[in-house]
Amino acid sequence: MLFALTVAVAVGACTSSTTVPERPGGEHSGGIEAVAQQRLDERTVDLTVRSNALAQDTTVRLLTPPGWHDRAPGRTWPVLYLLPGGDGDHAGWTTDTDVADIAQLRDVLIVIPGMPMFGFYTDWAAGGPRIESFHLDEMIPLLERDFGASRKRAIAGISQGGYGALKYAARRPGMFGAAASYSGWLHPLRRAEVVLGAATFLGSDGSALWGDPIRDRARWMANDPYYLADKLAGIPLYLSSGDGSPGEFDPANLPHEFLFPEIDSLADEFPASMIDPTEAVMGESTRLVADRLAALDANVTTHLTAGTHSPPYWRDNFHRSLPILLDALGIR
Repeated sequence: MLFALTVAVAVGACTSSTTVPERPGGEHSGGIEAVAQQRLDERTVDLTVRSNALAQDTTVRLLTPPGWHDRAPGRTWPVLYLLPGGDGDHAGWTTDTDVADIAQLRDVLIVIPGMPMFGFYTDWAAGGPRIESFHLDEMIPLLERDFGASRKRAIAGISQGGYGALKYAARRPGMFGAAASYSGWLHPLRRAEVVLGAATFLGSDGSALWGDPIRDRARWMANDPYYLADKLAGIPLYLSSGDGSPGEFDPANLPHEFLFPEIDSLADEFPASMIDPTEAVMGESTRLVADRLAALDANVTTHLTAGTHSPPYWRDNFHRSLPILLDALGIR
C-alpha cells in the first residue's frame, strides 16, 4: 500500500453538528479558525478548521477523554498527536488501528490532523501548502486555547506521518516529550529519486517540495531526520519498520507489488524475498536513522523485522510503543 494511501469509507451517523462560535472581536489563533465541529459518537469529534497556512479548510479529528464535552474553563488533558500517512486522511488512524479502544488512552486527548495528499509534513518550497506551519503554529495553539489540550505532548505517525513525527520533534526541540515512527520514511534524501517519482505518480511536482536534491541539498537536509538526529537525542524515541519481505502478519503467497519506475528499479538492491518496495525503502531509511541515533547514544527503542507496509504492523507497534508515549504524558 503506497505510503499508507488508504481509502477510508466513513460509516455511521453523527449525533450532532455545530458551528463553532467566533471568539469575541473576531480573533483567531495564529491564522486558523475553527468553523464547525461534528460529534460522530460519544468520544469522536471532527473539527473543521480554516487555515491560512493551507489556504483551505481541513479536518482535525479528536478522540476526547471523559469530561471533555462539559469541561470547565482552563481544564486540560495530555495530548497524543497521531499523524496519518501520505494520504493525509484524518480518519486513517481510527480506521486502521484500534486507537479508540485502548483503555490506557482513555484519559488522553488524541489529535489526528488532516494533511493535503503527499504533503510530507512540510512548508513547500515553491509556494505550496505550509503544512508544518499549519500543524505546529496554527493547530496546536488553537487546541491549547479552546479545546482542552495541554502542553504535555507526545507525537507518533504512520509512514509519511512517522517522518512527520520525528521531523517535528527535531525541528521544535522541547515541543514533544516523546516521538514514535511506524514504517516511517525517515531519510528522504537517501532515495530522493523515489520522492520525486512518487510525487509524479500521484500527480504532484516533487521539485516544489524541497527543490532539486542536488542544487537545494541544504533544504533537503534541513527536512531530513537523518541529518537532524542530534536534535532528537534528548527525548525517548520508538522506531519500527519491516523490510519489505513477508512477515508475521502477511498472508501466504502475497504477490510482489509494482508501483512506479523509480521504486521498482530498486528491486536488485534488496533481497530476493522482497515483495513490497515501499516498505523496503521505509525499512532502509528507518535502519539508517536508528543507527545514527544509536551512535549519538540517543534513547531509542527499535523493532525492525520482516514485514510489509500494512496496518497490522502499525497496530502492533503502536501498542509496543505505548509505554514510551504514555510515560512522556505522565500517564502510568
